[in-house]
Amino acid sequence: MKNLLKFAFSIALLAVLFCSFDVAAAPVTAADTSVTVSDSEVVIRGVVKDRQNRRRLSRVNVTLDGTNIGTVSNADGAFELRFSPADFRRVKFSHIGYATSYLYPAEAGDALTVWMNPAETVLSDVVVYGADPRHIVDEAIAKVDRNYPAHGTMSTWFYRETVQKGRRYIGVSEAVMELFKTAYAGRSVIGDRVRMLKGRQLVSQRSRDTLSVKVAGGPNLALEVDIAKNPDALLDPVYLNDYRFEMAGTAELDGRMQYVIAFRPQRRTTYPVFAGTLYIDRERLAITRAEFEMDLTDKELAVRSVLRKKPSGLRFNPLKIAFVIGYRLDGDKSYLNYVQNAIRAKCDWRKRLFTSVYSTYTEMVAVDRDDAPIAPINRKEAFRSGQIFSDLVDDYGDASYWAGYNVIPPTESLEHAVERLKKESRP
Repeated sequence: MKNLLKFAFSIALLAVLFCSFDVAAAPVTAADTSVTVSDSEVVIRGVVKDRQNRRRLSRVNVTLDGTNIGTVSNADGAFELRFSPADFRRVKFSHIGYATSYLYPAEAGDALTVWMNPAETVLSDVVVYGADPRHIVDEAIAKVDRNYPAHGTMSTWFYRETVQKGRRYIGVSEAVMELFKTAYAGRSVIGDRVRMLKGRQLVSQRSRDTLSVKVAGGPNLALEVDIAKNPDALLDPVYLNDYRFEMAGTAELDGRMQYVIAFRPQRRTTYPVFAGTLYIDRERLAITRAEFEMDLTDKELAVRSVLRKKPSGLRFNPLKIAFVIGYRLDGDKSYLNYVQNAIRAKCDWRKRLFTSVYSTYTEMVAVDRDDAPIAPINRKEAFRSGQIFSDLVDDYGDASYWAGYNVIPPTESLEHAVERLKKESRP
């Protein structure tokens, strides 16, 4: 994966990487009403749990069935889905390893809980169909033209990023983005662009929290880490021999069986390599999901890959660089609908005793899609290399800022962090 982290985006402060959220979209409690209906909007709120162990499920796809409207559940399992009354229909819940669940809004009461059942997997399928995992990966790459859009698409995304110093949140911000993608034929990202519709941020006012470090990441993640479209992101046929592939079982998503293929580096390289898991639709041989982390054996190589700028005297030691990429099947095509990135790094100054660990967590989810856009995003409107997100967004303020948009509800810990940061920012 020689060029994964070439995607251009500069972050002015590692401690000011972005995220915020709508307080009105707080996780569901017993006092919440799960369905709210007005003349212009229907809002469904709830929590998704595993029926067997009763644990809350994160990253569950929540979709208005038969439409492109959707969101995902947060780390607490909470979700909020907004749509027009004209689109009133059942809601679909899907997650890797679980049987798909459906809910009609009329069935929802107060404090809605959606229970999902773990899906049974047929282990013998691995023996019968999965003798050569590398061949499955090769076939998935060869079928990209068939399994992904053959025309340009414009999608709307909710973007959030948080920054922590140790366990304490020091920066939260978010945005709504539009993402234009050209056809997947040829696996080229030339012409793919993202632009920001609106955004805001809330950051710590404590000077000791800020750290002037620029790292790779940001809204362009959805362009550059689309592994089905961008060969530089992971699956370049020329470099697949750098990896060892092994069958790791099967899983179910949306009632469809997936090959689960683990991969890891098998040789040293002069460019970043990764270890992780691929989920590939058994029938269509389409890439459904990928979870992977950068191999940090060569720390100097990892630093060169992710670090763009730092103050003299600061030592930047990456501890984790990880990604999750998800696609959603709609009709006979798969569309990118989820991107997650986590970076954790130890930062210290020469001749100083103490070390701090900073963590950034980025999450992007597609909430709507237009399969016949009037025009692509032009170059002047696009989020560009070297642009700084914090220079383009508003300060945190209006609680109804995201009205009309689908967002990812904040976790309880993030909600408390925002209240603290708001107090710190008051004059």
